[in-house]
Amino acid sequence: MTPITEVEGRRLTLSNLDKVLYPASGFTKGEVLHYYASTAEALLPHLAHRPVSFLRYPDGPDGQRFFTKNVPPGTPDWVHTADVPRSAGVSRQVVVQDLPSLMWAANLVTEFHTPQWRDEAPGRADRLVFDLDPGEPATVVECCRAASWLRERLAADGLTAYAKTSGSKGLHLLVPLEPTPSERVTSYAKDLAVEAERELPDLVVHRMTRSLRPGKVFVDFSQNAAAKTTATPYTLRARPEPTVSAPVTWAEVEECDDAARLALTARDIAPRLARHGDLLAPLLDPARAGSLPAG
Repeated sequence: MTPITEVEGRRLTLSNLDKVLYPASGFTKGEVLHYYASTAEALLPHLAHRPVSFLRYPDGPDGQRFFTKNVPPGTPDWVHTADVPRSAGVSRQVVVQDLPSLMWAANLVTEFHTPQWRDEAPGRADRLVFDLDPGEPATVVECCRAASWLRERLAADGLTAYAKTSGSKGLHLLVPLEPTPSERVTSYAKDLAVEAERELPDLVVHRMTRSLRPGKVFVDFSQNAAAKTTATPYTLRARPEPTVSAPVTWAEVEECDDAARLALTARDIAPRLARHGDLLAPLLDPARAGSLPAG
């Protein structure tokens, strides 16, 4: 029998709770749902008012994966949606605003990806992001070195950076901004990526060209474009283990000498939230928002 549960007055059908989604650790779909329910207080503010893109992997990370921005078939009518402008016209996307919507989406087995802007102001970014992606044999350890340089460089422009793991191999830096056209944010981020490569030529590359990346950190600035998305804080990832795109402290970044230290999984998040709270809460505070330098 398929379990039916009620979440804040909404009836939900939850399926295949015993299905193992992460064979390496035996992590089940029921545990996925429990993770999202127990992390909702921290996660939901980062999803709210942002059209979500889904990377679904219903048979686990080794099975079929498919990425969708459009509202999935069968979406309940109580799930909030928003019109999103695209080059080919306007589309409709889900906006996860509450716990029932989160649990409905989690039942689809999904990663959550969100843009740098809110639904009421498409294309006006309220955060800047750098995706630091290591090329083997580089690891997140080298990403941490690049992140420290970028943190200081951003601070020189009056901007405060916060860090999270990508949940894959790398690191994300996030900067709260006063709403700014995405094109301007992208241009500024590219300038800093180029500067980072110039200052740290043995460590950083700003171009995606694969042949340039072995042993270096690719500073990807492109996710600031209005059409792009980034893994939402606290989302699970479709990796061999149930890794999480998890906030980390700057002390953890600066002291990282072993990639395993930042390989955070679903089981790590509750104790981290109890210890630190949401390390990315400043991203949600308009008083913390910075302005890009003129020019």
